[in-house]
Amino acid sequence: MIFLTFIYIIVEALLATFFFKFGFKYLSHFHTLGENAQGKQWNEALQIYERTTGDNSMLILLFSVFAIAACILFIWILVLLIRNIKQILKLEKEGKHIPTFKEILLELLDSKFHITLLAAPMTTLVLFTVLPIVFMILIAFTNFDANHQPPGELFTWTGLTNVIDIFLGNSTKTHTFFGILGWTFVWAILATFTNYIFGMLLAMMINHKLVKCKKLWRTLFMISVAIPQFVSLLLISRALEPAGAINLALMKIGLINAPLPFLTNPTLARVCVVVINMWIGIPYTMMTFTGVLLNIPEDLYESAQIDGATAFQRFTNITLPYMIFVTAPATITTFVTNINNFNVIYLLTGGGPFGLDYYQAGKTDLLVTWLYKLTVDKHDYALASTIGIFIFMIASTLSIAVYNRTGSVKKEDMFQ
Repeated sequence: MIFLTFIYIIVEALLATFFFKFGFKYLSHFHTLGENAQGKQWNEALQIYERTTGDNSMLILLFSVFAIAACILFIWILVLLIRNIKQILKLEKEGKHIPTFKEILLELLDSKFHITLLAAPMTTLVLFTVLPIVFMILIAFTNFDANHQPPGELFTWTGLTNVIDIFLGNSTKTHTFFGILGWTFVWAILATFTNYIFGMLLAMMINHKLVKCKKLWRTLFMISVAIPQFVSLLLISRALEPAGAINLALMKIGLINAPLPFLTNPTLARVCVVVINMWIGIPYTMMTFTGVLLNIPEDLYESAQIDGATAFQRFTNITLPYMIFVTAPATITTFVTNINNFNVIYLLTGGGPFGLDYYQAGKTDLLVTWLYKLTVDKHDYALASTIGIFIFMIASTLSIAVYNRTGSVKKEDMFQ
């Protein structure tokens, strides 16, 4: 235990060295995110302008987050050290055996192996998930945009300005946010449940005892999945253009006289993305439901048929409850995925058609594609971070609330 305490002290010393030699330099500017921007100074001897070093708001914020994390780690290890010392004193007072360092290591490989096993994943989770999320949240409370790009231009704290702009302060941004939010929910619901319902029906049709060559039919429907999604979406996007293959074919056979605005009419564009998402997503759900159907005991259907149950009654009382029970968690995951479904929207319509009433967004944009455009195209990182926080809040709240109310969670040991 003395050796373990010594290790604690060494780690504390390293953390303290990191903080005072490196972290404190950035943390001291955390309240302003920098005062001196990079500039130019005339060098008379060389007859040129030289860049003068200044503060970098991005680095100050980033390393301040790491410094704060190091402080929290320092305090946590200090608590462990105090607890360790108290335990040693208690064991010594009671005359009990004090575990050696070797015994502690062996315990970490035996009764406390779960700690050893989860140490690396938890460390990577904190470094590459938790800290970046904290950094992104802090960006939302700054004015980090195209006009404030460090090190040439510093950005600083602006409080709830971005949040107020979205909800009250800026009418265009407010209209854009709530318009895209409404479409995001409509899209997520339609994309999830159209695939769910039609995938279920398709699986039941193929699985019916009167249907021959079941493997062949499943293979044919899975061909669309075998093709990379981005290739399919880009090809369909070109085919739906005014001079694309679909419009040309329809005009050739005389069904239309002028090209249909598949991607330029807001309503028709939204219908197209939902339909095309069905073409891409139904094979996945079909295969999922096929696995579920093959695992439903046949004796349940036989017993129900003997009792005089109709086909519809067997479906509503056996097949449907079983499939909903098994697939509910996956359906919730699919719904959250569709809220953040970047590929279908961006590759198919690019978020268009665009309108002057929206701020840097189109009529088919989701919150996640709007966030992408604000970040990559307009460099409005602060507003994009604010939207990212709302996406996280919406997705996490809905998924946790609905998941905890599903039968898969409440009756996981009762369903037979």
